Amino acid sequence: MEDIEDLLIGSRNASPQGFRLPLAAAVGVGSKRNQLSCSSPSSAIPGTQSIYIKTFGCSHNQSDSEYMAGQLTAFGYSLSDNPEQADLWLINTCTVKSPSQSAMDTIITKGKSSNKPLVVAGCVPQGSRDLKELEGISIVGVQQIDRVVEIVEETLKGHEVRLLTRKKLPSLDLPKVRKNKFVEILPINVGCLGACTYCKTKHARGHLGSYTIDSLVGRVKSVISEGVKEIWLSSEDTGAYGRDIGVNLPTLLNSLVAELPADASTMLRIGMTNPPYILEHLKEIAEILRHPCVYSFLHVPVQSGSDTILSAMNREYTVSEFRTVVDTLTELVPEMQIATDIICGFPGETDEDFVQTINLIKEYKFPQVHISQFYPRPGTPAARMKKVPSNVVKRRSRELTAVFESFTPYSGMEGKVERIWITDIASDGVHLVGHTKGYIQVLVLAANHMLGTSAMVKITSVGRWSVFGEVIETVHHVSDNKAPNKLVPNQDTPSLCGNPAKSGGFSEEPESCACGNDICCDQGTLVPQNQSERNFIGWMLRKWEHQERKIDREVASESVKKQEGSMKRWDFVDKVLLGGVSISILTIISLVAALMYRIVWAQ
Repeated sequence: MEDIEDLLIGSRNASPQGFRLPLAAAVGVGSKRNQLSCSSPSSAIPGTQSIYIKTFGCSHNQSDSEYMAGQLTAFGYSLSDNPEQADLWLINTCTVKSPSQSAMDTIITKGKSSNKPLVVAGCVPQGSRDLKELEGISIVGVQQIDRVVEIVEETLKGHEVRLLTRKKLPSLDLPKVRKNKFVEILPINVGCLGACTYCKTKHARGHLGSYTIDSLVGRVKSVISEGVKEIWLSSEDTGAYGRDIGVNLPTLLNSLVAELPADASTMLRIGMTNPPYILEHLKEIAEILRHPCVYSFLHVPVQSGSDTILSAMNREYTVSEFRTVVDTLTELVPEMQIATDIICGFPGETDEDFVQTINLIKEYKFPQVHISQFYPRPGTPAARMKKVPSNVVKRRSRELTAVFESFTPYSGMEGKVERIWITDIASDGVHLVGHTKGYIQVLVLAANHMLGTSAMVKITSVGRWSVFGEVIETVHHVSDNKAPNKLVPNQDTPSLCGNPAKSGGFSEEPESCACGNDICCDQGTLVPQNQSERNFIGWMLRKWEHQERKIDREVASESVKKQEGSMKRWDFVDKVLLGGVSISILTIISLVAALMYRIVWAQ
């Protein structure tokens, strides 16, 4: 099977990226044995079909899916949440762990059995193009997402096509359909400079390739004008940014921060960075993390607390250097929150090595730890190393998870007043989700028009994975973005963004989180609710139901004092509504009494 790109090399008549190719003759590929049947004349017209998109893996993959969705909708295709009703499935894959690839295999098998046209994108086909599971399926590489329309059109015609050859980075200005309209996932570079012995992603994403500062600044300006409230910088290693083009991460971050609104209405979140390339910029990074428009949060994977294992992983740093990163940022940045990753059972890991990992996690009590069991990835050096018995790997994973879950990272926050940025609806359908400056997740009961706004909240209680808050007042954003960072609280100010549109057509399968709660992870898996629920009445009903369930639980546990306390904590709106209901009842009783009196008097 030949790649489309190979057939177009040297052709001056090749279509520009992002545009349809001329008929199938320009796509020198074979047809599938089972040609697609056309149920209606319109089914053969490009751009009239519906596409189901399934995404596995990291935020970079999610951004790729959003770009592909944007291009497809720009050409007239619709996005479907229902795989059975869709005309074609687009599966964006992840090769980090075996479970993700197994899930991909399952959905491919289901699609084939349903006779659905399939297009597979992402790291799996790019890094392992000869997989048996990919036989007879169209595939598109990670750096060819700007050609997804061509791939989809030819696949719908019954052709099996492949486009994997790397040319250049896709443009950042492609059309995009965001899963969350308030969050822009911005890739700043692809690939990395490392050569970790266990990593398959390098096979797919390749060597480091950085976007220019000008292109990234332009994208930030554009998304801010579109109403985005959070910008997530994404890459395989943020710290390595720019080393291939003669710049560095602090230079980029300072350029991006200069474009953010001075009232902090749009926040920047720095993506995952490995220790080696951030060590030389720690003070500069700390200064940026202190900026009012930047979350004081960083994801720094350590993977093991043993230098012996880090050397076997070829991680290019020591535990001491990792400690330097954490200690420096924690000292220099108020409210700094650091997340990390651990791989349990790497080949050669002894009980002593694992104890060192346990002690490291106990010492720092990280609020987020993403724990993974080692999975040998085909084609990597670690796959040829002597494995730790699987029962030992599972035991260590359970032990580390138990240690992590014993922490109470948010204790002591009760009663504090924090500013949060609200961007999503929680999976319980009751709370809205906001984050503090330190990116601590705060769940609040508030009307849905507050999505995309900022508010001052009082922390009322804390949980293991998040805290709960009560909105005190919304933060009014000053109109002059050139002014100093000044906050003007105004409880009566409505949201400037209105109700968010439902972001249909996406299905996401993130990596499993060690904490057992996906909302603590980098990808985020909060599920938007239906538009019919996004109104004031629906919110109030959900809030009252939530209050009743809370009281029932407290009564069941004989927590009478807690019940009385919760009633006392009703906010002003609740009291007004209760007073209004009481007055209405009294008015009705008075009217009924007056009517009865007139009837008796008339007799």
